[in-house]
Amino acid sequence: MIYRPLGKTGMLVSIVGLGGEYLEGQDAATVRNIFDAAMDAGVNILDIFMSEPNVRTHIGEALKGRREKMFIQGQVCSAWVDGQYTKARDLQLCKESLEDLYERLGTDYIDIGMIHYCDTEEDMKLLEDNGIIDYCLEMKKTGRFRSLGIGCHNSTIAKKLVEMDIFDVLMFSINPAMDMIYNHCSIDGFMEQVDGLKEGGEAPGRLDVDQDRAELYNRCEKKGVGITVMKALGGGRLLSADTSPFRQAMTVPQCIHYALSRPGVASALIGVQSLNELEQALAYLDAADHEKDYSWIFNHIESYSGNACVYCSHCLPCPVEINIAVVTRLMDQARISGITAEIRQAYNALDVKATACISCGACRERCPFGIDVVENMHEAGVLFG
Repeated sequence: MIYRPLGKTGMLVSIVGLGGEYLEGQDAATVRNIFDAAMDAGVNILDIFMSEPNVRTHIGEALKGRREKMFIQGQVCSAWVDGQYTKARDLQLCKESLEDLYERLGTDYIDIGMIHYCDTEEDMKLLEDNGIIDYCLEMKKTGRFRSLGIGCHNSTIAKKLVEMDIFDVLMFSINPAMDMIYNHCSIDGFMEQVDGLKEGGEAPGRLDVDQDRAELYNRCEKKGVGITVMKALGGGRLLSADTSPFRQAMTVPQCIHYALSRPGVASALIGVQSLNELEQALAYLDAADHEKDYSWIFNHIESYSGNACVYCSHCLPCPVEINIAVVTRLMDQARISGITAEIRQAYNALDVKATACISCGACRERCPFGIDVVENMHEAGVLFG
């Protein structure tokens, strides 16, 4: 394993870390086996945003007797209400959820107290006005947080958060599909002129990283704010030619290498739900340079709106308790391969189907990627019947 400094926190973290989201729904033995294999390989950083009680308990059991060997990035403001995850901005609810996390993990400190995602100026104001920022600073002062971080998906807001000079760590979504644009030319415009390029015409622009995002990464590196990466695989979309904007599948090592190549990045946190998926992530460590090389994506860009679901569940809670991420994932799979028996069985097993959607729009407002979740539910309802 290779380790990097996490900004100025004094922590040396593994470049491949664990994202915990896909451990939800797994049994205790599966979680334990994944932790055994990950920690044997030197993984020493874990993100826990999940508020679901069982997964927290399973992780606590898996860490028993070796808690000090894992840096825990535990999220504040992720709560479990009426049987569903919710993004909380009520201080008392945040406190209760955090104390529940401490208890289930069997620990009295969290290495990185991570404020659950903040993507708007209104949200920034809520965190301050509701006392959540002050509460987290006090938790750091008393040692219950060893450092303080915040999650974000919006580079403009993330830069403002970094400039507050109170955060040690930024959790940010980084992958090439989110980062890349053509300077001086839209991607659509570029594709329209591809034939002209073949005839010897002048390139309308060059593929590059979005300068706002590039500035964020550089600013974090300069200030010593460590970046932990979420969505390095684009919710799995980048791993399939059918769903990738690059027309070809990237590999897990290529996605990880892209994230780790950004300034300020300390660790790519990869969500896994099986030993096989963990092995794919750890394969990065032994991959040859040519196996990590992602430069070919520059030749395979097509129009990409950036609004594909990555199944993060930030759209919850749903008032009728639709499991939106699972419904969307099954719909995306069905669009590629048709409704197989396995997909139909998985959809039929859902307690609440997409047709239960009441079009309230709350999910659409919460989505950090601007996805029309209501339309997706309607499409899924038509697709699955």
